[in-house]
Amino acid sequence: MASVYEERLRAARLWPLAGADEAGRGACAGPLVAAAVILSDEPGRAILGLRDSKALTAKARERLYGLILERAAAVSWVAVSPGECDAWGVQTANLQALRRAVWRLAVGPAFVVTDGFAVDGLPAPSLGLWKADQVIDCVQAASIVAKVTRDRLMADLEAAFPGYGFARHKGYVTAAHQRNLELLGPSPVHRLAYANVQRAVAARTAGARADGGF
Repeated sequence: MASVYEERLRAARLWPLAGADEAGRGACAGPLVAAAVILSDEPGRAILGLRDSKALTAKARERLYGLILERAAAVSWVAVSPGECDAWGVQTANLQALRRAVWRLAVGPAFVVTDGFAVDGLPAPSLGLWKADQVIDCVQAASIVAKVTRDRLMADLEAAFPGYGFARHKGYVTAAHQRNLELLGPSPVHRLAYANVQRAVAARTAGARADGGF
């Protein structure tokens, strides 16, 4: 059911409405992924059960992801590489990802709601709304697309760079991830600007020097 925010935007003729959200901002490995979604108004294309992706099980996210791709008016996503996250900083990378995702929508929105904070340079008027992924259907849909897409990318990275456990922790900082990072050193998809990755690099460098006797 549409929220009061959506009803007011519709009444103001700010429709179609796009929602945008990201996944992977807090991870120390892997890409930052942003998605944008415009839901359909057509009969029979409503999607029940939308929630913030973090409030759903993996099975529920996968089911809703399929429905979103099948029934939404437009869906897009982009991935910002770990290197770009390091070069730009995570906040700029986040803004770039959200901006690119909205611009890639096949349907032009009349208004855009982004989760958390405002994003400039969008193709339509917009609003950054705190906790939008809890109250705006299209933002919830975008959060699901971003999360499922990124989880699948991290599973692929597990196969490419075994030993880190990417398929389990998805690049976020866990005790197991940190142990593997310190044991193996950073992979090509770790974000080298992150403090825990730098600590792992420093520890391995110190260990190598000690082993070498200098």
